[in-house]
Amino acid sequence: MKLLLLGAGGQVGWELQRSLAPLGELVALDHDSTEYHADFSRPELLAETVIQVRPDVIVNAAAHTAVDKAESEPELARKLNALAPAVIAQAADRLGALMVHYSTDYVFDGSGIRPWREDDPTGPLSVYGRTKLEGEQLVAANCERHLIFRTSWVYAARGANFAKTMLRLAKERDRLTVIDDQFGAPTGAELLADVTAHVIREALRDRSKHGLYHLVASGDTTWHGYARFVLEQAQAAGVELKTPPAAVEPVPTSAFPTPARRPHNSRLDTSKLRAAFGLALPDWRLGVARMFKETL
Repeated sequence: MKLLLLGAGGQVGWELQRSLAPLGELVALDHDSTEYHADFSRPELLAETVIQVRPDVIVNAAAHTAVDKAESEPELARKLNALAPAVIAQAADRLGALMVHYSTDYVFDGSGIRPWREDDPTGPLSVYGRTKLEGEQLVAANCERHLIFRTSWVYAARGANFAKTMLRLAKERDRLTVIDDQFGAPTGAELLADVTAHVIREALRDRSKHGLYHLVASGDTTWHGYARFVLEQAQAAGVELKTPPAAVEPVPTSAFPTPARRPHNSRLDTSKLRAAFGLALPDWRLGVARMFKETL
């Protein structure tokens, strides 16, 4: 089996290089790859890459993920998040390949408290959310064999992340304020990559399992709860902090105005995924604690 991975240099793409390698021959490309064109800002050339590689499976981990910046560059965000995936989907369909694509909780309006199901009405609040919704719709419309995973609050040990930022600030400052009215599940890139590899194997055997799924760690928290958990881990490990976990102050979203509106409820219901593929998704704390120990 031959697999084409796009966006190999990102948080999820980096972990996918590891998890997909045992499945077959892996061609991993990023926007600056030289052997094949993989720059999503020129989507018209992506089909040529797909045809040249002729993969059995295409995994697209590339996206415009700068949520606030997307508000000032909507055309670029749409090109990267919607038009480029559509081109790839069309080429994948011509080859009869399976296409895997990632989307986001930002396709919803964040209302209520119930975890969102795959068939719930969408209502994105931002350019990022609208372009990601259009992207998943175009992938589904243009490639019969597809897997789309909506996820949220993604982090990785590699590169910058919320946990590292909180730890740094708690060492430097006597006071921290963190948002406590947005709810979601911190989800590791490692978990996304491992589940993706598992689901690909199953979906290749059973085409009835193709489609849209929600994929996040289990449980939920707020950004405030997330920050306190990280600092509790640090304190237990003997890290000196100016701001102890109990001193982190909760504040509403309005305390930190941003160009893009954030959904308050980013909980995603993973029942469909777990039932279809026999998976037990770990609590978000397990992944964060493991990542923290790796990066401390």
